[in-house]
Amino acid sequence: MSGGAARRYVAAALGRARARGPPPLWEPPPARHLRALGPAVLLPLPLLLPPRRHLSSRNRPEGKVLETVGVFEAPKQHGKYETGQLFLHSVFGYRGIVLFPWQARLYDRDVASPVTEKSENVAGHGSKEVKGKTHTYYQVLIDARDCPHISQRSQTEAVTFLANHDDSRALYAIPGLDYVSHEDILPYSSTDQVPIQHELFERFLMYDQTKVPPFVARDTLCAWQEKNHPWLELSDVHRETTENIRVTVIPFYMGMRVSLHSSVQWRYCIRLENLDSEVVQLRERHWRIFSLSGTLETVRGRGVVGREPVLSKEQPAFQYSSHVSLQASSGHMWGTFRFERPDGSHFDVRIPPFSLESNKDEKTPPSGLHW
Repeated sequence: MSGGAARRYVAAALGRARARGPPPLWEPPPARHLRALGPAVLLPLPLLLPPRRHLSSRNRPEGKVLETVGVFEAPKQHGKYETGQLFLHSVFGYRGIVLFPWQARLYDRDVASPVTEKSENVAGHGSKEVKGKTHTYYQVLIDARDCPHISQRSQTEAVTFLANHDDSRALYAIPGLDYVSHEDILPYSSTDQVPIQHELFERFLMYDQTKVPPFVARDTLCAWQEKNHPWLELSDVHRETTENIRVTVIPFYMGMRVSLHSSVQWRYCIRLENLDSEVVQLRERHWRIFSLSGTLETVRGRGVVGREPVLSKEQPAFQYSSHVSLQASSGHMWGTFRFERPDGSHFDVRIPPFSLESNKDEKTPPSGLHW
């Protein structure tokens, strides 16, 4: 394949994998430059430094330079990525490595078929027949060097767990642990034997040059996945778009908090994506939380997790996690986000309704993450 043909091939492949995201494989500058540099570096060769005109020193830490770290690979259109696959996140721009896959059920209300009989469901939406389809997600590690660059757009300590009963903390997090959709992955390879900086990298993975990719799971990773499967498992994903703002919700069962008033705990991860070029800002949240015990709670407030993120063409996404507890073993959540346009007008974006289900197969509640 000629150099020109190879470039066209890789560019087309990355285009099919949402190549609008930031593809350069180096320590990432701010997101607006990551996205702008995209078309200049779609090469099936060791990545080259882009033209200097793209690198404004006022937008990079003093003394920092861009450096080549790997070679792009064509994204997989079929099949899954293996443990040890290096990648660049196509939306948030961080470097990461795949630990293992999850097979989730994606319930996409944007492609749902309306039900012929008109009725209202518990979430207050017009009823739709939403059929889930299998979709692959991955448990990944985030390179610690990239965390400062994404902390304003994606929490890097969002995966939380209940602490042990003898621990004074209610929750704790594993920094740099994330869940990534198949289409968010821009794969690359590297000759570096430790290409990702994370405290768990060498504990979970080891280098084996005879394998492809050359990073294989240690026994500790397999044991960790097996022991903590109930609290790590990603099973359902819910998605809905309103006025070009796409909301994706992933709920996670966390277990039971045993106390005077015992409660069942969940965390939920939400990604907001602006699919349009108009700048909008999230101003308010409005939640409805229904418990199987028969209670219906309304929660209103400014922003989310103390922020009112701006979604623009340059930085179109924001991702965060939060928690909810119920006195029952299951329930539902739904609601809206209120956004503001540059002219001061507002519009509401629907949050797709999702179930909060406990793991009924578990005979005992969790007592913290196992190592």
